[in-house]
Amino acid sequence: MKTLDDLLGEGVSGRRVLVRADLNVPFDKNEPGRISDDGRIRAVLPTLIALRDAGARVIVCSHLGRPKGAPDPKYTLAPVATRLGELLGVPAVFASDTVGPSATESAAALADGQVLLLENLRFNPGETSKDDAERGAFADELAALAEYYVDDAFGAVHRKHASVYDVPARLPRYAGGLVIKEVEVLRRVSESPEQPYVVVLGGSKVSDKLAVIQALLPKVDKLLVGGGMCFTFLKAQGHEVGKSLLEEDMISTCADLLAQADGRIVLPVDVVAATAFAADADHVTVAASQIPADRLGLDIGPESVVLFADAIGSAKTVFWNGPMGVFELAPFAAGTRGVAEAITKIDGFSVVGGGDSAAAVRTLGIDESAFGHISTGGGASLEYLEGKTLPGLAALES
Repeated sequence: MKTLDDLLGEGVSGRRVLVRADLNVPFDKNEPGRISDDGRIRAVLPTLIALRDAGARVIVCSHLGRPKGAPDPKYTLAPVATRLGELLGVPAVFASDTVGPSATESAAALADGQVLLLENLRFNPGETSKDDAERGAFADELAALAEYYVDDAFGAVHRKHASVYDVPARLPRYAGGLVIKEVEVLRRVSESPEQPYVVVLGGSKVSDKLAVIQALLPKVDKLLVGGGMCFTFLKAQGHEVGKSLLEEDMISTCADLLAQADGRIVLPVDVVAATAFAADADHVTVAASQIPADRLGLDIGPESVVLFADAIGSAKTVFWNGPMGVFELAPFAAGTRGVAEAITKIDGFSVVGGGDSAAAVRTLGIDESAFGHISTGGGASLEYLEGKTLPGLAALES
């Protein structure tokens, strides 16, 4: 696929470039409009600055949340435009629609080096439509705004959406630096990881991670399982899990995986069990095999952290996706913190697989530079490791 460097080499001064970014940032639940983690905005800055400095007229588009195909003030990108301008050092122009009068007039009025952010792509039903014609019609309007297309939204490349899949068929297309970096890193950990190779998986459901477990299990030395998904594995071992999160229909699958793994799947040996899903709930640390019937596990315990850290410490490659517990609540953050800190100390290459894992790193104040790579796409990184064809990458390569 052609890259941003190829486009810059061709010269873009005075030309309109549509950049698909992933600006789907989280907001503070207690302070509407305040971005709680601007990591995804900062991740695309190198591409935007390179285009700006080359004199391009930059049109940025992104989604935010899951609106129902119509404008919804809850999901406006206006606060993102403000933060983007602050990071760029000059205000970003904001269009109040995606392909309507505001977008077309703002795009036409751009000066060399100016940056425009369009309103939320998902305010238009054509962005996510499963109907090729409806999606294509929206893509036609988006493509008409620019002369070139750059995809730097790795977090969206697993979606067959108009701005990701259809627009690149209508314009000269290039992969941004972030997309290129993500693909290089994931290819490294999926095709040629240096051994020992340890994968750490957390999060809520086994069903969400089943495909990646099946894909990675033959390649890893250890697969460490924490988070809510560990309780279905513990149940498969015959343990009672109280009121902990449990996927009944996945118990036999977990039993099969444990049998196939021949000891390479490592489960928690203790958990922090609480009376309720709340920061102020009574909680105790108990053996993973002795969770009381009236409690639910919300974090791995300190002995499990030591066990996991020991396995991580000997690794030359670590891939981590999913927190070990409910890290957003202080009493249940120690497991995620302990595992994250162990990963930062390895003598090797570490990858944080985006999503909640990346959010945990920032929320817990762990030095981002201590990891080899922090992905911007949790779902996309997992699907890549599963071996799936990602529509956005296929569109850039075709």
